[in-house]
Amino acid sequence: MSFSMSGNFISRREALNRICVGFGGIALNSILQENSSADSGIHFPHQIARAKRIIFLFMHGGPSHVDLFDYKPKLYSEHGKPLPFPERSVQFAARGNIFAPPWKFRQVGQCGHWMSELWEHLPEVADDLCMINSLCETNVSHGGACMKLHTGDEALLRPSMGSWVSYGLGTENRNLPAFVTICPTSLHGGVNNFGSAFLPAQHQGVPLGTPGYPNTPAKDAQFHYMRHPSAGRREQELQIELLRKLHGSNNFGGTDLDARMSSFELAFRMQMTAPEATNLSNESKITRELYGMDGSETDNFARQCILARRLAERGVRFIQVSHANSLPFNNEQWDQHSHLEKGHSINVKQIDKPITGLIKDLKARGLLEDTLVIWGGEFGRTPTSQKGNGEVGRDHHPDGFTMWMAGGGVRSGIRYGATDEFGYHAIEDRMTIHDLHATILHMLGLDHTRLTFNSNGREFRLTDVHGEIAHKIMG
Repeated sequence: MSFSMSGNFISRREALNRICVGFGGIALNSILQENSSADSGIHFPHQIARAKRIIFLFMHGGPSHVDLFDYKPKLYSEHGKPLPFPERSVQFAARGNIFAPPWKFRQVGQCGHWMSELWEHLPEVADDLCMINSLCETNVSHGGACMKLHTGDEALLRPSMGSWVSYGLGTENRNLPAFVTICPTSLHGGVNNFGSAFLPAQHQGVPLGTPGYPNTPAKDAQFHYMRHPSAGRREQELQIELLRKLHGSNNFGGTDLDARMSSFELAFRMQMTAPEATNLSNESKITRELYGMDGSETDNFARQCILARRLAERGVRFIQVSHANSLPFNNEQWDQHSHLEKGHSINVKQIDKPITGLIKDLKARGLLEDTLVIWGGEFGRTPTSQKGNGEVGRDHHPDGFTMWMAGGGVRSGIRYGATDEFGYHAIEDRMTIHDLHATILHMLGLDHTRLTFNSNGREFRLTDVHGEIAHKIMG
């Protein structure tokens, strides 16, 4: 079909392309799901859900579990000695002898979680945390490990975790995307870490802030193309109405054009909703102080965490907050191959108060009960030092590391799993990334074995053919 403007006939596809000047830039075609067909998404849980939404606090680069949460006295008593067992054959960098953490550990909260003295504020919410000390994976490089954590596959292009959640549950707010990633980095998988791959395009993550390196400062983060450069609201309404008629009057174009049509409609609705949702000037002085907003070291991450809370309370299903590219020297993210003491001190200082404030705020608003908060990176750090560095650091370590969860139906104040006495191998209740994904989906009411999508004649799922649910961590 075609239509005429000033006597010139153009195709439906060309009409969509032309009108996308005002609408299409928003969210990389990420859009709202309103239908319950297989292509649009499932939109109902398989079982009773403990959580309605997720906030994923992604620590890009690999925070050191043995310096933050996984207390190992042997590292202090055996400092400077070689490990008493062979290391993994595939390593990212040359490794030295056992290296004791530069900080002391203490038990915090009534539950007695171990935390290093780096954490000043997080102990205040220790009893809300489920500490998982037994994450383990295989990939020792950032790219593969990040892709595995976000998509379930370390090499091939697969839908991201947030996209699967969007596909399975849809959205609670038709005027906002189901999946938003705040200030994402472009490194180690980049947009593929929040992409939809072969799932319908409406399920990919909407970046709040332009993906890049370094990533967008939170004070500058915004959804792009929220205003048409020339057309007013009434004219845009007429454009959308015309597109709907064109879209419904023929049966060619496929899911790509379906997705683009829906993206225009969502972008139009977001013009009224998104500015209010991302306007932090409405936050009280008490809330700003709770998160550490307006503080020189904590301001950037505080803004991201407040944005995450505002999106969560407005029905966004999956919100990712990334802490990356923050250091004033060459060791970016949490990737301290050298300058471990300096780097981790800076990183923890930046996130400690904002994260604590987020958990307190969610709890006070009654949101923590059905919001699952997840903290962690793509792997941990070695219990040994890295060779050849004047300022001591640690190498990448996927064989045993720590993540934690709060809210969303997890058992608070417990420790799940353990590494060996050096913090090297996960030896108790080992949790692979597939197990982590299976557990997260289960908390959302989704059966990871049934949340599938047929692509090129094969059924795919986030957990591939793996994944065991960690029932012990659920309340």
